[in-house]
Amino acid sequence: MTLNKSVQHWPGNKKKQNSASARQTSVTEISSIPLNVIGRTHHSNTATVQLVRSVGIVKLEEFTTLFYHRCFEDPHVDKFIRSHDDPHGKRFASWIVEKFGDGTPWTNERRNRAPTYLHVGHQMAEVAYDRSSAHFAAWHSPKRESHKWGQHFQPEDARVWMRLHFWAAREVGMFDLHPEFMNYYVKFIGHFIRVYSSRSPPFTRDSVRWSSDAAKVQQYLISGNCMSDVIGKPVDVALDELPSQERSSNWPYGDL
Repeated sequence: MTLNKSVQHWPGNKKKQNSASARQTSVTEISSIPLNVIGRTHHSNTATVQLVRSVGIVKLEEFTTLFYHRCFEDPHVDKFIRSHDDPHGKRFASWIVEKFGDGTPWTNERRNRAPTYLHVGHQMAEVAYDRSSAHFAAWHSPKRESHKWGQHFQPEDARVWMRLHFWAAREVGMFDLHPEFMNYYVKFIGHFIRVYSSRSPPFTRDSVRWSSDAAKVQQYLISGNCMSDVIGKPVDVALDELPSQERSSNWPYGDL
C-alpha cells in the first residue's frame, strides 16, 4: 500500500498530507494562547470561542470523521471501538465545540441519545451516554483480547490514538488553514489525554511530529497500519527517546 493511495481514497482530501508534510508546520511557530486550565479543569473563554468559531463545525466534523475512519483501519485502536455505526465523528466534533465554549451541542445531543447497552460479565450496562461511560465501553469492548478485556488505556494506546488524531487533522488541512486553533488544540489534547493515561501527555508533541513525517506515515501503512515502534515498548524506554525538555517540562500548562 502506498501513502498516496491511502490518502486519495478519502473524499475531498486533496492530498493535504503531502502539502502539510512539505511545510512541516510547527505548533511553536505561531502566536500562542495559554491553555485555560483552572484547578486541573479546562475552561472556555472568549479566546477559545473565537478559535473554534474560526474553524466551524463543518470543518471539525470533516477532521473528526476522518480521524475515526483512520481508527477503524488501525487494528490496535479498532479493538476499543465496539461499533462503527455510532456517529463518532459528529459527537467528537460537538464535544470540541462545547469544550471551547460555543454552545452545548454535545450535551443537547446526549439528552436525546438512544440508550446503548453492553454485556459486562453477566450484566447489561448502559454505556456511551457520556465520556466516562464511553471509556468504560472501550475497556470492555468485545473486540479486545480476553487477557486485556476491562483493562484501562495504556500509554501505548494513547500514543497511537494521538498519532492518528493529528494525522487526520493534518490531512484535512487543520494545521495549514487554522494554525492558531491547532496551537491551542495540541495543548488541549495534551491536557485531556491524561484521562486516558496519566503518563501520556509528554508524547503529545511527539505525535504531532509523527503526523508531519510522510516517511513514518508511509512505514505505518506498509506495516499494515501497525505502529510497531510504539506497541509493546515500555513507557520508560519511550520517554527516554523524547527530547529532554519534553520529559521534564510543565507543558501544556506553562513551560515550552
